[in-house]
Amino acid sequence: MLSRLWIPLCLVSVVCYSQNLKDSLVHQTDAIDIGMKILHKDPGIRTQNNQEIKTGLKVSAGPIIEYLKATGVAYGAAVNGAFLTDTSRSTNLSSVLLTVKYTQRKQFLLPLQSSIWFPGSRFYLLGDMRFMHYPQDSYGFGGKTLETGVYTVSYKYFRFYEVAYRKVFKNFYAGVGYKLDHHWNIVQIEIDPSFVTDFTKYGYTPRSVSSGFSLNLLYDTRRNSINPVAGGFYANMEFRDNLSALGSDKQWSSLLIDIRKYFRLPHNMILALWSYNVITLRGNPPYLDLPATGGDTYNNTGRGYEQGRFLGKNMVDLEAELRFPITKNGLVGGVLFANAESLSEFSNRFEVVSFACGVGLRLKFNKLSNTNVAIDYGVGKGGSNSFFGNLGEVF
Repeated sequence: MLSRLWIPLCLVSVVCYSQNLKDSLVHQTDAIDIGMKILHKDPGIRTQNNQEIKTGLKVSAGPIIEYLKATGVAYGAAVNGAFLTDTSRSTNLSSVLLTVKYTQRKQFLLPLQSSIWFPGSRFYLLGDMRFMHYPQDSYGFGGKTLETGVYTVSYKYFRFYEVAYRKVFKNFYAGVGYKLDHHWNIVQIEIDPSFVTDFTKYGYTPRSVSSGFSLNLLYDTRRNSINPVAGGFYANMEFRDNLSALGSDKQWSSLLIDIRKYFRLPHNMILALWSYNVITLRGNPPYLDLPATGGDTYNNTGRGYEQGRFLGKNMVDLEAELRFPITKNGLVGGVLFANAESLSEFSNRFEVVSFACGVGLRLKFNKLSNTNVAIDYGVGKGGSNSFFGNLGEVF
């Protein structure tokens, strides 16, 4: 995406939310408190009411500066809204993230992601819409590709994903959705005439459309997906079937399995584990719709490698992160992380596992929503390394 190496230059927050966290919040400090002190305002007014802070909207916003190998220097802005649709403890926190960004490589990105929980968490809407003009490095299939084999694929892209879930029983949901991926003006550039790319071998087209429905099963015990606490568990299984009757160029289907678990450790540390897997069940997805490094909703898998560094019809990705506080007031925290992923070769076999690891800082951006600014540095094989960032936790 989207959210990479976020450095907020100004902070805005409209706070009208919450849960029964008043006492603990008084002893915490976030970036908004610091901003209020700079403006000679009392940050205590945010939590001084005798009653619980009521439901409503809480907005965190700020400009972005970032640098990535995939984008060069990028400028933009991000707005993250969090709210409860009612005050019952059974209602999960909803969130909306809007980003706009323009990069040194003349890439334009406009994503909007939403996670809306209705009262009592009986219904849940999960949305992902984006428009992109995105010249992107591509290396080809599997884990045997070399950094020297890079070429550029430029395209315009529109995505519309929306899934509606209904609670079946406590924390378990079944849903149905519609998913559209439309790429056009697809061009391979900066290629030696004697070099045949994996895109050409797989089947280059100047346009591709994948349109189909999804069937989803979800189990989620997290109350706050922006920053899950210890004890939370998330499991999502999605079957996607793309049909020519719905406008898809090719008929193909896939299975996504996404599992996350959070363990409490001594000294207020959290061990977070993530397994993200995509299997193509039938057909051949368009090249730009294949599973790839950083191909999840928030482009977070495979920190340590450039987005799209590895690509294939099938993907297995495992991630682990140790989260720990650095300051007692909750303002600054840290993480240590490691990951391993494998993308299938042209043969559809998994032959190479690519490892990466790194460190990161967490700055408490808004304590009322428990939103952090995440800044990570990862190192992978072959000298691959880069900064990564998010408004909210990586997973």
